[in-house]
Amino acid sequence: MNRLNGVFLDLETVDQTDLNLCNLKQALPHWDFYSATAAVETAERIQNATVVISNKVILDRNSLSQAKQLRLICIAATGTNNVDLRAAHNLGIAVTNVTGYATPSVVQHVFSMMLALTTQLKSYSQAVVEGVWQQSSQFCLLNFPIHELAGKNLGIIGYGELGRAVADVAKAFGMKILIAQRPGADLQPGRIPLKALLPQVDVLSLHCPLADNTENLIGKQELAMMKREALLINTARGGIVDEAALASALRLGAIGGAGVDVLFQEPPMKDCPLLESGIPNLIVTPHIAWASRESRQRLVDGLVANIEAYLQGKTKNLVI
Repeated sequence: MNRLNGVFLDLETVDQTDLNLCNLKQALPHWDFYSATAAVETAERIQNATVVISNKVILDRNSLSQAKQLRLICIAATGTNNVDLRAAHNLGIAVTNVTGYATPSVVQHVFSMMLALTTQLKSYSQAVVEGVWQQSSQFCLLNFPIHELAGKNLGIIGYGELGRAVADVAKAFGMKILIAQRPGADLQPGRIPLKALLPQVDVLSLHCPLADNTENLIGKQELAMMKREALLINTARGGIVDEAALASALRLGAIGGAGVDVLFQEPPMKDCPLLESGIPNLIVTPHIAWASRESRQRLVDGLVANIEAYLQGKTKNLVI
């Protein structure tokens, strides 16, 4: 292996100049760091690279076939859909990802939205700003119903690392855990088919990947099965929920509220159903559940570990 050249195609998706990149910079003799990379720039930027890091930049067969020196792709995420894995395999390019780095951040975000909805945080804060509390005839304001998580049923779809971590925290709140059967799989002990689970849950939290069997998994029919006061929390992928159906359910009061961190298209278009005005009890955040500073630093450290392992002839987080 000749000179080792590294290229990070979209550093800005991970680092906002608040992370320690020293170990990453020392992992290879030479680096080119790009804040972002357009599709038309990809092939040129990686053509002399030995190692390429990409979070969301697409690495397709065309660009990979032109990168004659490329030996390792490090995906700065867990998902691998931005890399043509078959092409990489055929070209003898190893591909790694990073797993588990965002669990504390995602769990924290799930409960931030869950608690904000159950305590009507947005409504009460806005009421104070608008002077409603100041006009109250008593010491407190009780204009919006507040509920507790204790004793409520939390339904979880996707019981991997994230789902289990959410369940652990939920138990500390006194919630009861109901685990959905994975769509399309044989029934497992302790799992509940989705149609049987939905009417029981007070909160439904999604932690499954977006795949053919989970696309629009929660649509009009599924939302109609839920309790009128139930909450939906989605920090997984936008395509798992039918956005138009969710917007309609919230407007009609068919469910109690929703916290959404992911949308079908990101960044969203102006016609996104969940960004229309007048939707009650909805919190939308811009795909930040994973993005605590600590989480992003763990991600960078994971990239370093993958590169160092590869250079030592070892396998770590190898996808192919």
